[in-house]
Amino acid sequence: MSYGLGAVPGASARNSQPVGAPTARRAQRGFTMAELMITVAVAATLTAMAVPAFSNMINANRLTTAANAMIGALNTARMEAIKRNGSVQFCSNSASSNNSDVLGTACGTSAGAVVELTGAATASSVLAPPTALSIPSVQVRNIAAIRFNGSGLGTAPGSTTPFGTGATGSTVVEICSTALHSNNDIQVSMATGSIVTSTTSSTATCP
Repeated sequence: MSYGLGAVPGASARNSQPVGAPTARRAQRGFTMAELMITVAVAATLTAMAVPAFSNMINANRLTTAANAMIGALNTARMEAIKRNGSVQFCSNSASSNNSDVLGTACGTSAGAVVELTGAATASSVLAPPTALSIPSVQVRNIAAIRFNGSGLGTAPGSTTPFGTGATGSTVVEICSTALHSNNDIQVSMATGSIVTSTTSSTATCP
């Protein structure tokens, strides 16, 4: 059997393609103006919802931080009194509440500070006022002065009755936030001169 000139045995016609035939390309499509506007609107809505929630979280954390700082100062005063077996005072912002003796004079009006009696006529600072109280939105009120003895028992200066019993009341300090509309008030209390607790009010007038 003979083949024609240039013929290749077994060659398939389906493999042949005209020279210079264009290659098919996938069509590319961008965003339409309507789709872009919808995307922007959704993003703006999500941002408007997220910003207030984030702001509330920050302000709630500031309020909690301030309350914890005051609780920490109370605990520091009590532990220092036990450790030194002497008088240590948690200071009020009221000079009259702090008393006019050596410890009270050392307190002055430094809310949340802690001072210790180091001699018959001398006192020194143990803890400075908490910096969390300097935040503008955080308001502190009704701060009581608590004086701890070497046994760790807290009383109002000049009193021998354990704070939080009888007619002495139990509120040590109340802290609120002007930036929150709910859960905006924390009250720190003491019972029997030693047990410190805190409660949060759902709504309160601040200041």
